[in-house]
Parts: sequence; structure tokens; C-alpha cells
Amino acid sequence: MAEQTTLLTGRNLPPVRDWGAGDVEGITFDPVLAELMRDGPLARIRLPHGEGWAWLATRYEDVRMIAGDPRFSRAAAVERPVTRPAPHLEPDPGTLAFAEGADHQRLRRTVESALTDSAVERLRPHAQQMLDELVDGLLHDGPPADLVERVLQPFPAAVACEVMGVPSGERRQVQAWVRSIGSADGCADTARRAKDALASLYEWIGTAVRERHGSADTDVLSLLGAAVGRGEISEAEAVGIAGPLQTGGEAVTHTCGQMLFLMLTEPALYERLRARPETRAAAVEELLRHLPHRASVGLARVALEDVDVHGVRISAGEPVYLSYLAANRDPDVFPDPDRLDVGRDAGATLPHLAFGSGPHHCAGAALARTQTELLVDTLLDRLPGLRLAVHVDQVPFRRRAMIRGPRALPVRW
Repeated sequence: MAEQTTLLTGRNLPPVRDWGAGDVEGITFDPVLAELMRDGPLARIRLPHGEGWAWLATRYEDVRMIAGDPRFSRAAAVERPVTRPAPHLEPDPGTLAFAEGADHQRLRRTVESALTDSAVERLRPHAQQMLDELVDGLLHDGPPADLVERVLQPFPAAVACEVMGVPSGERRQVQAWVRSIGSADGCADTARRAKDALASLYEWIGTAVRERHGSADTDVLSLLGAAVGRGEISEAEAVGIAGPLQTGGEAVTHTCGQMLFLMLTEPALYERLRARPETRAAAVEELLRHLPHRASVGLARVALEDVDVHGVRISAGEPVYLSYLAANRDPDVFPDPDRLDVGRDAGATLPHLAFGSGPHHCAGAALARTQTELLVDTLLDRLPGLRLAVHVDQVPFRRRAMIRGPRALPVRW
């Protein structure tokens, strides 16, 4: 590649670094990302799929600035073969994730009433009941047990069905599709099954939305159906909003799997949280900051005009990725960032970015936080003496998957 220079300063641009969707062991922070963070405020990366290279922002303030700056557009990435970490992460026009400005607000507004802090708090008692029933079954059957299979997977899936308004008789099928979608690991067979499951789920959602055009109910599918019936959004847009919300519980499953794995391999942490429930809320925020919940990067943006960042000019038309994982380990914001410090208030004045930032901040953040808090509290309180049932090296983790976490968590208590 011919040597390039910045338009602003004339300095050499950073080299383009190849970054595969790495198979990183356990809950280890991606060493390639750590190197990219050391390269400077902005790195250049080439990912396994798509074409060309992209900028990567890793510093907290840069990530927040770009996430909230309309000069960087996700919609502009739709028609571009931008370099990306996985083949299935192709831009999907018309979906909430790639909408901008007033269009984004129009789509997000249709479901926000079901996902507000107050709506989630109203759901909390029922969610606790669903979780208690799962733990009751676990205690009845006795150890050993796979915590992922028995609690961490079915609980968020059940909560998602409740929030979405999936009829009780159809939840088993919907949850089966979601499990298949979440199992994609880069292998051709699982990728095909995941693609088929996604098509089936989206077809089912489309039917559910059409059946609810006149609904006055407050679940997500009813809100979307009513909005379509009023002509505020299209059916395709409704499906594009509902699909990620229905499958979003998978992120809670795997993030909580990482949390429990870390607690069970750090006895002092486990005992502290068991003995001092009042410290758990801050500990959850620090765990969300610290844990590498995903592999690689998410969705690209494209610069709509020249923008100067830290003396480097990002030119109009150049793609940009943000690393929330890297921003969460910016030493200028979080001192000694690689150390897990559950006494740190990672949700304070400068909060962690585990749920993103800017207009595309995770719509389900309040719901995810509540489920995580319920899982941590309930498992610590109801399973005294919880411990791994296998050696730490025998805990199987997801491989070649964008969302990281243990595939199984064998435990005793």
C-alpha cells in the first residue's frame, strides 16, 4: 500500500492492521485490540469480510463524540461494502440500527414506552417470579447443573417473550429460533441453521404485527402493530425493530455467564458480594465495564465530511468503527483500567459504555440491567456455596461468536 499522510498535519497515517474475529480464550481481553489501543488515538483496521480498511476509535471521549456526532452516519454505510468482522453483519437498510436523525426517532418512539425505566420496574416482580421458578426447579433437581442451560438462557428468553407479547403457546418455538440464531459460531452448518431460524422468526414477527394493527395493548408487538395500522411505520420497519429486541436476551445470557464465571473463579469477590448485598449494584456496573462481552467491533459509520480527531483528519467517505470495550479501559477515565475494582463507581459521572452511546444507545439497556441485577442477587442469595463443578479450564466458551461467554457453566452448591 502506498504511504499516506493526514491532510491536517502531514504526519504518516498509522499502518493498516489486519484484525480477525479472534478466538480469544475465556474472558481474556482481546490482545489485538489492546495493541490497537496502544497504537494511538485512532488506528486503521482491516477486518475479515468486506472491502478496504476503516478507522478505529478507542479512546473514551473520541468514542462518545463520534457516537453522538451526525457527521458520522450509519445510514451511509448501508450501500458500501465496508470491511466488517462477520459475513452476517451486512448493513440492513430500514432498520433501527441504521436509521438516522428524525427517521431514527420516529422508529424508536414506537416502542420506547415498553422499555422505559418505569415500565421495566413494573415488570420486575413478574420477572423475579419467573426467575424464582427456574431456581426452584434447579434446587429440586439438585447439583450438578449447567447454569446456562437451567437459568441464564431461559430467564432472559422468557423476559423477552413477556416484553414482546409473544403468546404463551408460541413461546417455545420463538425461543428455539432465538437459540439457533445465537448459536452461530462461524461454522457453515450452524450459520445455515441460524440464517433459517432468523428468516422463520422474522416471518413470524411479520404475521404477529399484521394481527395487531388495531391493538391497544402495551407490549412491543402490539405497539408496533398499532403503529403500522396508523401508517406511522411500515411492516418491514416493525419487523426490523422487533427482531433485535426479541433476540436481545442472548446478550444478557452470555454477559451474565461471564460475570458468574469470574465470581466463581475469584473466591474473595464471590464472598464479598454474598456477604454485602449493598455492594452488588456498583459491582455489576464495574463488571459491565470490565468484561469483554463481544468480539471485535459492531456496526460501522461513514464520515459525511472531513472531521479532525486528535490531529488526524478522517476524510469524507471513510468508514469508522468505535470500540466501546476499549473506551471502557481508557486510563484517562478509569484509573488502572485493566484491574477489576468492584469498589469503583463505573456508572458515575463518566459512565461506562457497555450499552453504547449517543442516539443508538441500547434501547433495552434498562431491561438488560434489571435482568442482570435479578440474576446476580437471586443466584448469590439462593445458592449458598455455589462453585464450579469442573476445573476452570474445562468450562467451555463460545468460539468464533460475536457475543462472548461460556457455552455451559457446570456448577454445584
